[in-house]
Amino acid sequence: MFRTGIKVLGLMLVLGTAGTAAAQEGPQGRVKVFLKGGVGDYTGDVGESVKIGPTWGLTLNVQPLRFLGFEVGYEGGRNSIATDLLDLALTRHGGSALVKLGLPVLEAIKPFVGVGIGISRISVGGDLLQRGDYVSDTVKELPLVAGIEFNTGSLTAGARATYRPFLDQNIREQVEDPSGGYFDFAITLGARF
Repeated sequence: MFRTGIKVLGLMLVLGTAGTAAAQEGPQGRVKVFLKGGVGDYTGDVGESVKIGPTWGLTLNVQPLRFLGFEVGYEGGRNSIATDLLDLALTRHGGSALVKLGLPVLEAIKPFVGVGIGISRISVGGDLLQRGDYVSDTVKELPLVAGIEFNTGSLTAGARATYRPFLDQNIREQVEDPSGGYFDFAITLGARF
């Protein structure tokens, strides 16, 4: 898996450096649509009994300025419960909106950070429904993202890490006694318009 990751990062680096001329371009690239896939896991008390699992998503990014972007997207994930029983999992479906800040120096290779607001429905599947150990719930999130994008012509690719602390009804209580969140790492691939 490590070698595959190195090959993917190498391909993204080649795509990024090949698009140096794209740094001079005008309106192309102001809108991006990309798919993302990776791995994610829960943190806090829930994370102690949940395994790392796949995550996926679809995102629309609008870039009105070189250093400022806005994203809206769908994210999903599935994490098995650490037990000997089969078919026990938490499935997550959610949406988020982000504000992104990136270095305006090069369009071809752009590191970025972002913050936003999100909401997810976490559903319990399998025998847990009968045991009552977990309850399906809707949670509010505060997505914090950092990553890098490689842009060339009409293509975009990248890698990003996102941490989504779960927000409580009372934000002060959540800061003083955090209940955890969801962390994922994903590779992105899409098109620029």
